[in-house]
Amino acid sequence: MAEFLVRHFIKDYENIKSSKVRTSYGLLASVAGIICNLILFLAKIVIGMVLNSIAVTADAFNNLSDATSSIIGFAGTKLANRPADQEHPFGHGRYEYVAALVVAFLVLEVGLTCMKSSFSKIIHPETVEFQVVLVIILGISIWIKVWLGLFNRKLGNRINSSIMKATSADAFGDVGITSATIVSVIVVKLTGINIDGYIGFVVSIFVLLSGVNILKDTIQPLLGVAISREDYERITQFVEEYDLIAGTHDLILHNYGPSNLMATIHAEVPHTLPMEQVHDVIDKIERDAKEKLGILLVIHMDPVAINDEEAKEAKQMVLEELGKLDEDATIHDFRMVKGEEESKLIFDLVVSHYYKGAQEEEFVRLLKEKVKEANQHFTCLITLEHSYVEGAKRGDKKKK
Repeated sequence: MAEFLVRHFIKDYENIKSSKVRTSYGLLASVAGIICNLILFLAKIVIGMVLNSIAVTADAFNNLSDATSSIIGFAGTKLANRPADQEHPFGHGRYEYVAALVVAFLVLEVGLTCMKSSFSKIIHPETVEFQVVLVIILGISIWIKVWLGLFNRKLGNRINSSIMKATSADAFGDVGITSATIVSVIVVKLTGINIDGYIGFVVSIFVLLSGVNILKDTIQPLLGVAISREDYERITQFVEEYDLIAGTHDLILHNYGPSNLMATIHAEVPHTLPMEQVHDVIDKIERDAKEKLGILLVIHMDPVAINDEEAKEAKQMVLEELGKLDEDATIHDFRMVKGEEESKLIFDLVVSHYYKGAQEEEFVRLLKEKVKEANQHFTCLITLEHSYVEGAKRGDKKKK
């Protein structure tokens, strides 16, 4: 069904790098969400009023909030597709995150309202009637929500949409909520025990958790997140495949919306080559990155001495000593200043964010001490850095 809708309503649907195609995916998901949730709201609000059930009514308004969320997603998708202008030279892609943030607050508001109503129902319980039509309609609701969750998850993964992924998670949360509502009316029928208010309270907890999860997922890209290992490998391998590039490090990725990325990276090049020759290669890589990766890439050139055997041996020794202390730590921008009695090894050391304050100082001291023990003629001058990569080591990446 999902593929049928995509093929019939999205032109050039396979070209997901296109901002227009990506917008079409967002609009399709939003319209589907609006239609499904409005149908569910109308059906449940009628049944909830007829049966005087706070659990069913709470579930109905949860569907209404989902429809409102889809409308906001629709607007956010349209705004995110607006081209760059004088005030926003990096485009408007972050409107998608802002829209998801609004959705999170709406979901939280509905959850708090449901919780208040549930407390009232627990204190002053009212009769809940069991009807077969209720179970049937709620069962249909579960089926629709499962489809909607799978639909949004599939499309969200395909185009890397945070709002679609949030909508998918919310839909699957609703499946659990509606299932709990069915349990409530069945328990009343079988035992005569009215747990309607308690089930309504459980519903509100699910709604609140869904809102908190959406809030967390949308705040993260607005604050700035670490580079995923996948993006790190994709960009560094792309750059290192070009001639003259000996290695890369210090990759930083800026997100101005899922389809609007800007990156900076340091590329190591032989120091003996003419500047004009290296500059031509760097320009080509930047142009190709825009065309093939869809990333605005800015490359900083780092000239390195790649034919100095003595420096290579010294660097390898440092790496071996470093591995004994922390196998995930790395180095880059290594150079050797030779002297008659003492040689200075100058490099940047990249460690995890787990190192703080005194731990950083102690780690640097230990490394200097280990290198000194290995060769009394070496003195290390170290600049400490932290990785920008998510759960992965960075720097001193050699070209294979």
